[in-house]
Amino acid sequence: MSKAGSYLKKHTETLVKDVGIEAACELTGKSKATLGRYYSDHDEHGDRFMPVDAVAALESASSYPHVTAALAELNGIGLKFEASRANTRASGGVNSDVIALSQRFAMLMGEYQQSIEDGVITVTEAKRLLKETTALQKVLIDMKLHLEDETG
Repeated sequence: MSKAGSYLKKHTETLVKDVGIEAACELTGKSKATLGRYYSDHDEHGDRFMPVDAVAALESASSYPHVTAALAELNGIGLKFEASRANTRASGGVNSDVIALSQRFAMLMGEYQQSIEDGVITVTEAKRLLKETTALQKVLIDMKLHLEDETG
């Protein structure tokens, strides 16, 4: 499987887990097994990817558009999130965002420090780092939206 395919499958898995497997089944009309095949890295499922309509349904219920962001990143495209797309921490503004950014970065660095102690980053450690990186990215998006609001 290509690197891009593997990358998309990882983000598909993150999307499904963000929404929750049971909710994902309801939203897409797919079984747990089918959803699992969409993000499986086994050779027999290497060419199976989640249909776009299923991705859209899940991303509308998720905290972050994981697959859309992954597709954009693979193509060197930046995304702009609409204010109507839930900024659940809308109150507080930029000052709160700076504090949240500091806290999230500290958490990422703590995870990184633990991960490299033995000189090897395991798959589990990489997943924890990815989770923290995604959380940090969400804070940056909140901050960007607040800054755009302040500049009109």
